[in-house]
Parts: sequence; structure tokens; C-alpha cells
Amino acid sequence: MSYDLAVWEGDRPPDDKTARRFFSDLYDRYLDGEGGEPASELIAAYVTALLERWCDVTEDEEETSPWSVGPLIDGASGPLIYFGMSWSMAEEASAYAAALADSMGLICFDVQQDQLRP
Repeated sequence: MSYDLAVWEGDRPPDDKTARRFFSDLYDRYLDGEGGEPASELIAAYVTALLERWCDVTEDEEETSPWSVGPLIDGASGPLIYFGMSWSMAEEASAYAAALADSMGLICFDVQQDQLRP
């Protein structure tokens, strides 16, 4: 079981309900079905920045990575990334991921809480 976030490019939705709808639409378009397209440049840069903080779980010899699946970039398609973290590191990793997204002008949606972050 993992703690999941979705991060995407675009204007910040006005409320959590609208954000849920945006996320669902983006997920259906880019991640559900036959596979997506390559990550956008901004999403790829976001993933790179996350991996500068913690290594990809596929390269984690010391078991310090919070990511629940890897390679992390595999959860990205077009302007969206959907990724999970282990529960044991979710608080720290999700806070960092949300702050990083905000600093890069990206939208972060907490799937468990069904709300925008930060």
C-alpha cells in the first residue's frame, strides 16, 4: 500500500472538488489505457529534482528511497505524474514533493486526502 500524489502542469484549480475532476480527466487521458506519451519537459525536470533528493527505488541499495515503485519517471505522461510513496516516509516525502511542485509552478493533488497541496 502506498501514499499517492498527482502533480501536473496548469492553472491551480479553485477548489479541491475541481482539482479532483482535473486529476481524473488527466489520469484518464494520459495514464489509463494504452500508455501515454513522454513526460513533458517540466514534469521530467520535476522527477529529476525529486531523484536528486532521494534515489529511485530501483537503485536503492540502502533502502532509503520513499518511492514505492520505479523507475519514478514511469508514472509520468505528458503534463502529469502520478506516484506513490511508502507510508513510513510519506509525511516527509509528500511535504517535500508538494513544496517542490509549488516552487516549479506545478499543481500537487493529494489523492488520499482528496485535496490540493500545499
